[in-house]
Amino acid sequence: MTNNHTTRLRNGTIYDGTGSPPVSADILIAGDRIAAISDLSDAPATHTLDLDGLAVAPGFINMLSWATESLIEDGRSLSDIKQGVTLEVMGEGTSMGPLSEAMKMSRDTILSTADIHYDIEWTTLGEYLEFLERKGVATNVASFVGSATLRIHAAGYDDRPVTDAELTEMKRLLHGAMREGAMGMSAALIYPPATYQSTDELIELCRVVAEYDGMYITHLRSERARFLEALDELIRIMRVTGVTGEIYHLKASGEANWQLMDAAIAKVEAARAEGLPLTADMYTYPYSGTGLASCIPAWAHDGGFPAMIARLKDPATRERIKAEMNQPGENWENMFYDNGPERIMLAGFAKKELRTYQGMTLRQVMGERGTEATDTVIDLLIEDNSRIFTLYFSMSEHNLRKQVQLPWVSFCSDAGSIASEGAFLSYHPHPRAYGSFARVIGKYVRDEGLVTLQDAVRRLSGFAADNLKLKDRGYLKPGYLADLAIFDPAKVQDHSVPGDPHRYSDGMVHVFVNGQQVLRDGEHTGALPGRVVRGPGWTG
Repeated sequence: MTNNHTTRLRNGTIYDGTGSPPVSADILIAGDRIAAISDLSDAPATHTLDLDGLAVAPGFINMLSWATESLIEDGRSLSDIKQGVTLEVMGEGTSMGPLSEAMKMSRDTILSTADIHYDIEWTTLGEYLEFLERKGVATNVASFVGSATLRIHAAGYDDRPVTDAELTEMKRLLHGAMREGAMGMSAALIYPPATYQSTDELIELCRVVAEYDGMYITHLRSERARFLEALDELIRIMRVTGVTGEIYHLKASGEANWQLMDAAIAKVEAARAEGLPLTADMYTYPYSGTGLASCIPAWAHDGGFPAMIARLKDPATRERIKAEMNQPGENWENMFYDNGPERIMLAGFAKKELRTYQGMTLRQVMGERGTEATDTVIDLLIEDNSRIFTLYFSMSEHNLRKQVQLPWVSFCSDAGSIASEGAFLSYHPHPRAYGSFARVIGKYVRDEGLVTLQDAVRRLSGFAADNLKLKDRGYLKPGYLADLAIFDPAKVQDHSVPGDPHRYSDGMVHVFVNGQQVLRDGEHTGALPGRVVRGPGWTG
């Protein structure tokens, strides 16, 4: 497509990303940018598309995407494109760079549960993003650099403080990632080895992030009993370093902890009133998805995944682990204790012979195997020799409805952008991979009336873009890059459910990325115009 190609979108209902009420207007796309928004009935154009009143919004921003490997397998980004997502922001806690040779060999930071195979042709985070762009992807791509990735690179998986030399190396790597265009640094503090990172270590790293005006975005150290203390840690880091902060997938997990959400919201709003740039994102489901290995105490992960498996195989250590699984986690997030066998669903195994358990609760698997709960968890981890992707039904729909209405919350999938075919059929993804953004518009805007459509669009686009400090994206304005989501608000609907997840959402009609049409009448065009989107520290 040449730069002089123009597309005129007629008769759209324009939601510009600012939260303002919609207006009826036309949009002219010239090359990769929006050229004009007005009555363009007489404007010449290479191509005209009559929208007949459809909603036109800036392309949606997925603030927590796990499309790191799914885009290597299939660059079409189908499950997200069909929801209007035009930017995948990756790198929760771990990132696809910087990688040492040992990290490339082990692939231990790579969390895929699908049968995806590829060569690692990059070393740094910037090189990975450029690899995706060269390969061809439908969506734009960006990434945070993971604090665990920095730590593994410099200090391995050991449960100990880093040395001064190791911290210096982590900061050197972080400087490099920020100059390459990382959005900032992420942390996922319930997962080893990030669990072993002290507040002081994070402060030292966030001082570097702040130098580049980047964001510190974090899966809090606790989303359960110590939820409020974990939030205090984030606020302290922001105060000390001056860094911008965001909470990954805001939630209170475990029924005993649901009542903490009101106090958490009050704490965030007090920090914002103080002037701290603190925001959050969320996915639109009352259940989470992570590894079955999260049922194992943090100390047992010391040294990495193979070391944990060795401990599970040792009879004495196994008994100690089982005893701790049956107690509230004092210094770790005990996913087993907080949920129980009925609220844990197995969803992704590495070994084909165990995949008959996918879509079954732990209670059902216990019945088939004739073993009690903790033994079943440990046996499965040993047999599959993987973390085993798992759904935990641990959140409150009541809290979810509160969170959806918060003006300082954007949205995410916390999932890959996948397809209902090929390698992706080897596991049961969380339904959020197919429906998180559709649920914002279909369930919470249209069906429940909790949010206006213009505010939902604002938080799906302009608000998220501003938080990331993006230039020329996130709004429908002349001169901005032409990332557009065009949909029928009356028909937007998610269909993916646990046990039957591989179902696309409906209602998204057309999607443009950098001026090229990627979705036409609900079907992918095959275009792969996605580009690397770089953070504020990028030096070119």
